[in-house]
Order: sequence, then structure tokens, then C-alpha cells
Amino acid sequence: MSSVPERPLRVAVVAEFYPSRRDPVLGVWAHRQALAVSRLGVEVRVLVLNRLVPPRASLAAGPGAALRALSARAGEPSRQMRDGLPVSYVPFVSPSRDRHYPEWGAWAAPSLGVSLLRLRRSFPFDLVHAHNAVPAADAVRLTRSRRPLVVSVHGGDVLYTARAFPKGAAAVARGLGSARLALANSQGIAELALAHGAREARVVHLGADMPDRAYGRPPQDAPTLVTVAHLVARKRQADVLRALAVLRDRHPRLRYKVVGDGPERGALEALAARLEVGDRVDFLGQLAPEEALEQARSCTLFVMPSTEEAFGVAYVEAMAAGVPAIGCRGEPGPEEIAAAGDGFMLVPPGDIERLSQRIDELLSDPHRLREAAQRARATVAANFTWEHCGEQTLAAYEDALR
Repeated sequence: MSSVPERPLRVAVVAEFYPSRRDPVLGVWAHRQALAVSRLGVEVRVLVLNRLVPPRASLAAGPGAALRALSARAGEPSRQMRDGLPVSYVPFVSPSRDRHYPEWGAWAAPSLGVSLLRLRRSFPFDLVHAHNAVPAADAVRLTRSRRPLVVSVHGGDVLYTARAFPKGAAAVARGLGSARLALANSQGIAELALAHGAREARVVHLGADMPDRAYGRPPQDAPTLVTVAHLVARKRQADVLRALAVLRDRHPRLRYKVVGDGPERGALEALAARLEVGDRVDFLGQLAPEEALEQARSCTLFVMPSTEEAFGVAYVEAMAAGVPAIGCRGEPGPEEIAAAGDGFMLVPPGDIERLSQRIDELLSDPHRLREAAQRARATVAANFTWEHCGEQTLAAYEDALR
């Protein structure tokens, strides 16, 4: 007998990373997945773990910056509607991320427990879906919720938290082990989830919307490379800058758009100046998701040879619009996207020569570029849409309730 209710399924989503007024980009993939299942009839409520203590970088920037960061977090409205989904922001405090991140579940659990109890009175949910084992799933575990738990593993748990902290692996194992089912965004991450304590793991790919037509900028019309990502070292925007310098003479009109912000921005701007390509690079900063997608669609190639890449929604969003993409060989997500079809190319990590060659091959052959654009769209349509993600997620919910 199945325990799946005959009324619409009700799910409480718990996430640390989720869009907010102060940061509409953070964790947008979790929001899109929640929207995908809601469109299939699932009733969803979202609880966001809202840490009130600003990041250390904000505190170190001076009293004014620290006060503004604290005010933004404390002033986040506790209840919001996002694309029709009710979202509650659950405040908690905790020690610093760099030393105590594996313990954050314990710090968030008291306020989360109160919020889950209140939610059940008006919205008797059937299942909890936590995004990441630490801190979300671990916090749910500590609330002693009696509802089945599903946890999404987006990569950070098994590629960073379990490795970077002395107590990280134990915290990840607790969070994963408390769930009936782990949803991984690639097969490589599913295998790591099982190795770190998940009872059962299955792949649920995140997705992209399929526009009605292909976009992309023809190579003869000021060819443009683009990266949409946080500006951190592992995203390797610096490699693209170096490739741009290599290709400067062969493609004199080639430009590069850098969408995103982060701690590496100053270093990247300085590198562009040293390489004498600063006049060809547009640092656009962090944009709203719709604006970032519009920028990516307006370019010729999406280039992000990043490492520790569990999946890479930005790749498939560009490919869906007919913008071929280049990623890094040996990474779980990029390898899986490349194996699913054409229009996505891989280069060895840190290999500027190979990266430059790949870019040059596509820009120098319009026919090859058009074919890559068509195949990129076909690959996403067959494998990586939000509709497909929603169907897979709903099936996982139903299995977890049996």
C-alpha cells in the first residue's frame, strides 16, 4: 500500500541558499525546482535559514559596511511571496563559517523547529525537502520532525564541507543519513553522496527553460565570450582572460562579458589590465537572473572551465538558447552534460592552450558554430529542462513516501 495521500502532496522546502530581497540570485536553482514541482500540482511552502550574522568580509570592511550588512539581514521580511510560492525566512545566529560551518545545523535547529511546528498547524506537510545536508538537513534532523526527509546534494556537501572541516564529514553523514532519499544533480555527486552516508541516491538534473528560438551572436558580428558565475577562483574566469589574450590578434573584435561578482573581481580586473585586454572585457557585476540570462543569450560562446563543478545550470541555460558552451574535463556535472549530447565541449583544467584552440575552432568556422548551437539546444531539450526536473523530483517524493 502506498502512503502517498490522495489530496495534493504538500512539501516543506528547507534551504540555506534561496533568493531574497538582498540577494535575488542566491540559490535560484532551489527556487526553480520548487516552482517545477508546484506546476505539477504539489503544494509547496519554503523555509529559508536566514543567518543574521553578516559574513566576515562585511565585518572587516568597517563599521559602516558591517552595519549595512547586519541591517539587510535583520530587515529581510520574514514572509514573502516569490512567483506564487510562500517563503518564510527563519532567523538564526551562529559562529563563523570558516571554522564552524558543520555546526550550523545545531544553531539553526531551534528556530527552524518552531517554524516547522507553526507551519504544520496551517499546512500539514507530508514531506520535507532540504537543500544540502549541512546545515539544512542536519537542522531538520535535530528538530525531530516526524515527516520523511529528502535531501538534495548540490555538490558543496561532498566536494567542500566534508573535506574542508575536521568535523565536516561527520556532519554531512548525519544530514544525509537522516534522509530517506538523496537527490544528486549528477551521477558523480550521487556516488559521493552514497560514500558520505546517504541511504539511497538518485540523479535529478536541474534544468533550464527552452526559449522558442535560438539566440547567440554570429562570430562575424563582434564575437563575444561570456561567463555567468560568482567571481571565485574555482570558476576560472582568469583562464578565459588568458585565452582572450592569446586570441587577441587572430580575432581582433573578440570581447568577453563577465557576469557576476565576488572576492576575485579586483584580481581579475588587474589581470585583464596586465594582459592588455581590459578594453575588451565588460565586468557587468551581479545581475538579476533574467538579466544575466539575457546577457548570456546575446553572446557567441559560454565559457566557464571551472573546477569542483557538481552540475552547472548556467551551462544548460546558455545551451538552451543556442549558445554552445565550454567546460572543464573531469568534473561531475560537465562530464554528464557532455555525455548527454553535443554542443558542450570540455578542456583539461588550467590548459590555456587547449581552451584557446576550442574557442578558435568555433569562431573560425561559422558552419561548425551553427551546428554546435543547434545540437546544444537539442541536448538541453532532451535532457535538462525544468519540466523534466519537476517530474523527476515528484517521482522521488512519491517514492520517499512509500
